Amino acid sequence: MGAEGFYPEEAPVRKVTVDGFWIDSHPVTNAEYALFVQETGYQTVAERPVDPVDQGPPGSMVFIQPPGPVPLRDWRVWWELRPGASWRHPFGEDSSIRGRSAHPVVHVAYEDAKAYADWAGKDLPTEAEWEFAARGGLDGAPYPWGDEAEPGRANIWQGIFPWLDRSDDGHGTSPVGAFAANAYGLFDVVGNVWEWTSDYYRSGNARFDPDEVPENPRVDTPAGAAVFASRVVKGGSYLCSTGYDHRFRPAARQPEAIDNGSCHVGFRCVRRQAPNLAKNPG
Repeated sequence: MGAEGFYPEEAPVRKVTVDGFWIDSHPVTNAEYALFVQETGYQTVAERPVDPVDQGPPGSMVFIQPPGPVPLRDWRVWWELRPGASWRHPFGEDSSIRGRSAHPVVHVAYEDAKAYADWAGKDLPTEAEWEFAARGGLDGAPYPWGDEAEPGRANIWQGIFPWLDRSDDGHGTSPVGAFAANAYGLFDVVGNVWEWTSDYYRSGNARFDPDEVPENPRVDTPAGAAVFASRVVKGGSYLCSTGYDHRFRPAARQPEAIDNGSCHVGFRCVRRQAPNLAKNPG
């Protein structure tokens, strides 16, 4: 688990063990999330009313592609908290998911992802489970397909971030399964959308006891105040690239505020016990 030579939060490389589990073959799609909402009436964080005086209208974070080169020191140049943006309206209130039923659901905060997992009789993966699955059995390889970046193997940014994207797959999310699966049959484990895990974020060194090989490791408590807590997201997104945010790798990790949704974060689920097919054919 982990990597050396990329970003410090991924180090150190450590051996961990996980018990067997089942994991979704692809991120949860708009169609799957819509069924959950239809059956439960669930309202996501981005859709809930807020105090318009203190916090503004409901919304979520949307990527804005600049028309030309911009300084890379301030991410606010290409991100906007857009009123009306949600999983139903990924680019704002005038947009929709029509024709995007097979795309990963986005603009879901951590509790939105957990609510779906609970409804489905599943859970969100730990960081260790997610990384084990994403590697597809290639221990130590930087990418789920091997040692070389090969940008055409995943939905990532190909060009000069954040203003020039030359990728043949178009800009934004792609339908799940549009790229080849890893050796475990899992699609989109890197690129397309970042994916929530259940672990609270801590830096690389803080995750491990140097004298132990942890079994089924998980980080169940935040590093600081719970109100400002972040969970680990994994896998990178369509905004990652070899030239800027080189995080379309199984070991890559970053913090995501638990109350935050954005246009490039989704999730997939795990099941740690065999499903009772007699009760739940799905």
